[in-house]
Amino acid sequence: MLLQISIGTGLILATILIAAAGFWLGEALVSVFNAWLIRRPHPPKLALVLVVSVVLVLGMMTASVWIWALAFVGLQVFETIEPAAYFSLVSFTTLGFGDILLPVEWRILGGMAAANGLLNIGLYTAVLVEALRRVRSEQVRGVVDER
Repeated sequence: MLLQISIGTGLILATILIAAAGFWLGEALVSVFNAWLIRRPHPPKLALVLVVSVVLVLGMMTASVWIWALAFVGLQVFETIEPAAYFSLVSFTTLGFGDILLPVEWRILGGMAAANGLLNIGLYTAVLVEALRRVRSEQVRGVVDER
């Protein structure tokens, strides 16, 4: 049990680092393009920020799921990558279909993967909201300054 908790904690920390790196990248992109983003027209630029943010979030989620899948294969919980990736994705998104189960000696990791996904989806939502909020507040401030 302690081995599973230790491994799961390490995997959770790795995915949080991925989320932090993604947030850092998103923040850097908004900073680099800030002058352009706050100029009119605003709606297409907000749409672009949304699209780029969603692609960034999907990349972070994909990387996190693959970390779990590779860990499952490395631990020989699954023999091949396909069921490991499928189980990781189903757990990470908290769907929990139950059509593939972990062996009893590794089942705590399944719960930790689900908890990790739940936590990270909250972090990803924060990335999306913060990107849009920041750009929109700068746009509004720019409009007020023009008057």
